[in-house]
Amino acid sequence: MLDRNLALEVVRVTEAAALAASALMGRGEKDEADQAAVTAMRAAFQSIAIRGRVVIGEGERDEAPMLYIGEEVGCGDESDPQVDIAVDPLEGTNLCAFGKPNALAVVALASNGNFLHAPDTYMEKIASGKLGQGVIDIKASPTDNLEALARAKNCSVNELTAVILERERHHDLIREVRSSGARIRLISDGDVSAAIATCMPQTGIDILFGTGGAPEGVLAAAALRCLDGEFQGIVRPRNTAEAERAEAMGVVLDRVYRLNDLASGEVMFAATGVTPGDLLGGVRYTTRGAQTSSMVMRSKSGTIRTIEADHSFILKPYLDHDRSGR
Repeated sequence: MLDRNLALEVVRVTEAAALAASALMGRGEKDEADQAAVTAMRAAFQSIAIRGRVVIGEGERDEAPMLYIGEEVGCGDESDPQVDIAVDPLEGTNLCAFGKPNALAVVALASNGNFLHAPDTYMEKIASGKLGQGVIDIKASPTDNLEALARAKNCSVNELTAVILERERHHDLIREVRSSGARIRLISDGDVSAAIATCMPQTGIDILFGTGGAPEGVLAAAALRCLDGEFQGIVRPRNTAEAERAEAMGVVLDRVYRLNDLASGEVMFAATGVTPGDLLGGVRYTTRGAQTSSMVMRSKSGTIRTIEADHSFILKPYLDHDRSGR
């Protein structure tokens, strides 16, 4: 069982990653920003009393020195919870590198064995808020899904807004959604935040369509478990090697993975804004340090907390990544 007090500890992890990445915001150095977030997140995990295992991370051990799949993190002993961890230290590396909205630092926790071990490949996705439960169907056409969701929301299709990654592979999808009469918000990156946005009325987003990263699909599902939303995904390997690796990890190709298949049991999700966006404000520097905006959610209680924090670089100089030699 995940103790509710753990939620605030997890937020400290996403705050550390966001602060580290923000120091490189807009400088065009996406790899450097990502590495800064990874390093800070890894260090922050080591102060949390958990026995954690990374199941969605930066890749295999030989290609990722930190937060690699299978790495154990946390300082817990046998009396502390054993948890699976999904991370994206910088969701939207390009967004951060070029100063665009919606870059996040993201962490999800679940009890052992409750996250799908998704390989680093693609996943076709569809997501919506609560009213989409039992309504949207990834096997149906975009037009049919929009019409079904409009009926569930008691509105017309032209009042709906779909969010789609702007990619060449989505050319036909975008054309069909436009033909249906629905509005579209095209995004360059960051489909975890886009999936969450479908559950937040203030964003104006009703549904997510398209194909993106499979690990990000698991993170999005974890968030939507807490938000009582709807998410479905189908793993879509790009080549034979990826297909073989997915099957070796236990993934069934062409299977529709639903919310509870991707993130089951008790789930906890936290995110901190790196750049300002629809969900959270970005890191803001002050005369004494920096301010962060975060959210933390638990599936057990359905509680969504937003946390505004003021960080002192005087009292905690290790948080000042610009002056700490990075």
